[in-house]
Amino acid sequence: MSITTQTSVVERLNASIRDVPDFPQPGILFKDITPVFLDWQLCNDIADALVSGLSSQPDAVCVVESRGFFIGMLLAQKLRIPLIPVRKKGKLPAETRAFTYTLEYGTATLEIHKGVIKNGWNVLIHDDVLATGGTAAAAAELVKAEGGQVAGFAFIVELSFLSGKEKIAGYTPHIESVISY
Repeated sequence: MSITTQTSVVERLNASIRDVPDFPQPGILFKDITPVFLDWQLCNDIADALVSGLSSQPDAVCVVESRGFFIGMLLAQKLRIPLIPVRKKGKLPAETRAFTYTLEYGTATLEIHKGVIKNGWNVLIHDDVLATGGTAAAAAELVKAEGGQVAGFAFIVELSFLSGKEKIAGYTPHIESVISY
């Protein structure tokens, strides 16, 4: 079943997401997913929806700090695959590979531990929201630099008006989100 046909999950997700005007700066309407985490069943159903949308079994799931960790761990558990964290610069304790990118509010640097992705692994990249695609593309570049291949992207929310899907479409045709605004 495709994610778009699972209306009960989409409806419950939409009802849980809180709009926060002027955050993190004036003129931005922030889609806050933190209320979603109060509903364990909805979190489980989101993970099920994302797993059901996969066309093949990935070797690992790469999750982006920090809200990507919550559903990302569920994805890894359901798929019985390793979870690989991608964090902001300076947060990982061992030797890392870094990638600096532009996002909607400036620039940022993400890091991944070196050697955690086996050469040729197909890696699913998960984050909470697909906005401009900069963060997802940075994670994809880190996966590629470590010898992996991007098996797909999985998001809870897509902000389609920011065209992030277009930025990451070159990595893989498999881009899923549970809900789109």
